Amino acid sequence: MRRAGVVTGAALVLAVGFCGTGAWTYAQARGDDSLAYGRERDRALADGRAALTVLTTLDASSRQRAQAGIRSWAASSTGPLRDELARTAPKQGASARGTVTEAAVTALDTHSGTAKLIASVTVDVTPAGTKTPTTDRKRLEAVLERTDGGRWKVRALDAVPLGQAAQKGDGR
Repeated sequence: MRRAGVVTGAALVLAVGFCGTGAWTYAQARGDDSLAYGRERDRALADGRAALTVLTTLDASSRQRAQAGIRSWAASSTGPLRDELARTAPKQGASARGTVTEAAVTALDTHSGTAKLIASVTVDVTPAGTKTPTTDRKRLEAVLERTDGGRWKVRALDAVPLGQAAQKGDGR
């Protein structure tokens, strides 16, 4: 009987020690700066992908839909880019639907609230009066800015040119 009590007591001490170690490890990880940095990077990536999808999409099948698309562009951007996009006159014409196929955050400064994102985007363009889209692939670089609400928006957007070898298709 005494031996069973000792074994039970030892098992209890081990279980409490295991739980205590797990709780301490969890508390350390939860307050870890690298974890917070990773979460912010993930937020910037998700918001940046969503914003690029909006900024490469426009339903211009009617003037009203084009105006709604331009408002969406402005809502996904900030700074001078937002001002420039808001001045865009809505016109009926070709429509585009962008899909971000790959994206990565290449730089992140959590203190200043800025980030850089590169992305590969497929854009299906449907000319007015047709139903058959053509597909265009683009590489884009976006500068993101964290807004007061904590969302990341596009402050600047540039096309990344393909290298000469890639344009020639010779693979060198």
